[in-house]
Amino acid sequence: MKNKEDILWKNTAVVCISAMLCCFLWGSAFPGIKVGYNLFDIPSDNTGLQIMFAGIRFFLAGVLVIIIGSFIYKKPLVLKKESVKAVLHLSLLQTTGQYFFFYVGLAKTTGVKSSIIQALNVFIALFVAIVIYKQEKISRNKILGAVIGFIGVLVVELLGGSAVNDNGNIIGVGEICILMSTVAYAFSSVYMKRYSKNELPMILSGYQFAIGGLSLFVLGLIFSSQKSNVSSDLSLLLDGISEGKGIVIVIYLDCVSAIAYTLWGILLKYNPVSRISVFGFLTPIFGVLLSAIFLRESRTMNIPATVVAVVLVSIGTLLAQSKDRP
Repeated sequence: MKNKEDILWKNTAVVCISAMLCCFLWGSAFPGIKVGYNLFDIPSDNTGLQIMFAGIRFFLAGVLVIIIGSFIYKKPLVLKKESVKAVLHLSLLQTTGQYFFFYVGLAKTTGVKSSIIQALNVFIALFVAIVIYKQEKISRNKILGAVIGFIGVLVVELLGGSAVNDNGNIIGVGEICILMSTVAYAFSSVYMKRYSKNELPMILSGYQFAIGGLSLFVLGLIFSSQKSNVSSDLSLLLDGISEGKGIVIVIYLDCVSAIAYTLWGILLKYNPVSRISVFGFLTPIFGVLLSAIFLRESRTMNIPATVVAVVLVSIGTLLAQSKDRP
């Protein structure tokens, strides 16, 4: 006989609403970070300050995940000694590596382009899992989905009005950094699947967020010290946090990671992975729409090209996660 929790989290309406909320939160991170840059007066060329900002966010997000997880499992989520190596490995890839490139890249390109390029993580993760680590079998739909997804990214890169940077180039440092971030995330997904066999995913996520956040903050200090801007950068962060809007955006970005990862983990606990992961195509859609609305990037982007790109990326993602027909 099924318990109430099992029935609740397998309900189709609950699954749809919860998964859409996760994708909305992840998609909102693109404009949210850029809004944070504006509120904290973080310039696009100040890498140290950008990384310190990321470090604060993920350290607090890690603490939130651990607290929320402790309430869910009704016991403190304590990291086991044998899981320390796994957490350090994940923090290097999923938080330190991924978000170092992500925060630097997002400061140098648009939220619309970033959200679409990051949609490639589905296809890169498939490549890593199938070709490098042999965790999944190759299929016609996975290959076709990956090809369509890459075409979608090429459309927005080559035809989108926002594809041209301030220096007149189609692809610059920002786009390359976002792509590197996506590659790091793809590898972290493969290792998360491997390590979660012996440890709760929420413990892995919470502690790797916290450790990765501290690492990012230290990296930010190092970058700032190279330009002798440590004191001024720290003052900017403190001034931003002391203001109401600064606190709101930091708390919101913390909740994006903490709530989305927690809720997504619950859905995966009670449902097949394929049923939940299929909703991932909504993240780039929300990212594009929210960036266009809150960052007013619709003024500079080629809307038809962006719509075509989002549709292609979404179709590619759905195909890559579906089973081949016999």
